[in-house]
Amino acid sequence: MEPWFDITEEQLRREREKSRELRRSQWWRNRIDTGLCHYCGGHFASDELTLDHVVPLVRGGRSTHGNCVPACKKCNTRKRDLLPIEWQEYLDTLL
Repeated sequence: MEPWFDITEEQLRREREKSRELRRSQWWRNRIDTGLCHYCGGHFASDELTLDHVVPLVRGGRSTHGNCVPACKKCNTRKRDLLPIEWQEYLDTLL
């Protein structure tokens, strides 16, 4: 947990439970059926996409439709707990 953001373990537990519920929803099924990774734009089988929080839970993000996107495992692993601006800066270094 970052010292500049105070999220309790209980809040984190609740948000993780909400994300599990989202992954079981038809909304999520429709999202991954497109096969598109939100970050790299690559096409993947739906079972190769993971749910990523654009603003990570440990950085104050929530498990909502607007904050959860499909990401390939490679992008999700590399993004870790980065905020969108930090992720973009990382991608820019790869060019």
